[in-house]
Amino acid sequence: MDKMWAGRFDKALDKQADDFNSSIHFDCRMYKQDITGSMFHAMMLKNQGIISPDEYAQILNGLSGILEDIENGRLEIDMEAEDIHMFVESVLTKRIGDAGKKLHTARSRNDQVALDIRKYLADECEEIGSLILNLIKAIKEKASENIDTIMPGYTHLQRAQPITFAHHILTYAFMLKRDYDRIGNAVERMLESCPIGSCALAGTTYNTDRYFEAERNGFTGVSLNSIDGVSDRDFCVELLADFSTIMMHLSRFSEEIILWSSWEFKFVELDDSYTTGSSIMPQKKNSDMAELVRGKTGRVYGDLFAMLTILKGIPLAYNKDMQEDKEAIFDAVDTVKKCLSIFAPMVATMSVLKENMYKAAGEGFINATDLADYLVKKGMPFRTAYKIVGEIVGYCIKEGFVLENLPIEKYKEFDSTFKEDLYNEISLETCVLKRISVGGTGPESVKAQIDYFTEFLNEKNIY
Repeated sequence: MDKMWAGRFDKALDKQADDFNSSIHFDCRMYKQDITGSMFHAMMLKNQGIISPDEYAQILNGLSGILEDIENGRLEIDMEAEDIHMFVESVLTKRIGDAGKKLHTARSRNDQVALDIRKYLADECEEIGSLILNLIKAIKEKASENIDTIMPGYTHLQRAQPITFAHHILTYAFMLKRDYDRIGNAVERMLESCPIGSCALAGTTYNTDRYFEAERNGFTGVSLNSIDGVSDRDFCVELLADFSTIMMHLSRFSEEIILWSSWEFKFVELDDSYTTGSSIMPQKKNSDMAELVRGKTGRVYGDLFAMLTILKGIPLAYNKDMQEDKEAIFDAVDTVKKCLSIFAPMVATMSVLKENMYKAAGEGFINATDLADYLVKKGMPFRTAYKIVGEIVGYCIKEGFVLENLPIEKYKEFDSTFKEDLYNEISLETCVLKRISVGGTGPESVKAQIDYFTEFLNEKNIY
């Protein structure tokens, strides 16, 4: 394909250099945003009297035909083209003649690509948002089934205090809710500043209407500095940081699922549809989907650091280095979408082994804090109670008791404050029920959290 910029040059571009320079292999995915953006640009040119109504009609008809032909498979994008912008313009010119050559008036590929990538990312983020909501729904539904499922809560990966499984997994719903909000906020900021009309870097001599073009493209405003309009990729950095946070949350959840589904924990069992086996060990059932999500987190982190490194030493305004922005952000978009898509059904089909959780909660003295609170409620200073309970735990470990079966006579040897009612106070059910503080693991608090997400999802039409 002939280069639109070839007039300045005496020699054709070396084939290897041409391939190295080309971005069509990855920016071809923006064809829809490029074509619709060009439609609105042509409309603005017509409104401003820069092109005639007839020329506008030819351009609009030509672009509509190109879009329809690509989407219906009648037109294959030429991978020999330099980029998607030049491909579309070249096909348009071949189809409608000289009118097609007027489309690029009052714009540059610099502001054109800055527009296309924003529009593309806004569309992709809408899909990512939907995937986040679907995962929140799967978590909420699994929590609703396990409001009374008692398990050990951990700190330092040591059994700490009794909680419910519902309370535990709802933690990830709150993480994902923040992720959803961050993505929405980032897109809102991204669409505040439409770059089209900034041209190469200095604006244009034509009497354009940038606000009209911005509104038609879904923006709320225009870039007020044309250099910033073409050189800004802050929105890519921000979204990559948000995607990295999503992946960090999914990786933490993956790590717990991997641990829980191991024989050492056996708290959950993943559905066969989301596990794999071993080529040599017939007994194995591997949580490979969760492991892959955990591994792909590093990939998205790498995309973020690649973007930061690309941008860190670029002088204003546009430089060819910025072509590298798309592969990083596109890879992150694809990875996040794949991971969210697999995670929701994996959680939804996961079996919770309630008896194993309860048995684990009965070991490890996770009701020791409740025993100390028992003494505090009878007037003892907390630190004194803490010391006494620590001595009791030490004795139990040495003699093979747990707090629930240590005889009352032995309790009274440690302190006369102890009465028979302590056994009810340190039962796992009581330990959970009396956690009445807002946000705690008590049933009413957990139900309130579930109600919160039910209302949130209903607002988003996710039922």
